[in-house]
Amino acid sequence: MKKRIMIIGPTQSGKTSLVNALENTNRPLIKTQDVIYGKKTIETPGSYIENPSMYRYLIAIAQDASHVLLLIDPSRLMEVYPPGFAKAFNCPVSGVITKIDLAGQNADWAYRQMKKIGVNEPYFSLSFKDNTGVEALKNYLSANELRGGGLGDEVLNGNGTA
Repeated sequence: MKKRIMIIGPTQSGKTSLVNALENTNRPLIKTQDVIYGKKTIETPGSYIENPSMYRYLIAIAQDASHVLLLIDPSRLMEVYPPGFAKAFNCPVSGVITKIDLAGQNADWAYRQMKKIGVNEPYFSLSFKDNTGVEALKNYLSANELRGGGLGDEVLNGNGTA
């Protein structure tokens, strides 16, 4: 079974937009009700991180992941991750700050949140408005595959290029 990149974040944090970018698809941006296993990704509902009783399911689902991406939306100052949450996973965890074009002065808040939840740098700042940062994240995940922990270019892009 192929390993996938698991994407976790609160409601409306950009999970489906990120899945679309990584899968090279254009799924409608509607509220995700269930865990969605794509060819390259695992998209989790926002309610799973917003409800502490669901954390154990996120940790269990991550057993099918080669990498976990934790999303923070600095345009909405919501603290949904408990301190040290990133340490609960047995695979690499990266931090993704979405909607950076709407962040204003909240980008520093997002970096502090990443540190609080135990995500090590680098953090990836994305804007799906103009695809800022998307290629950098894909390149990082591809390089991680070469070290044995992510998905390669041929999987992320479908054509072997970054």
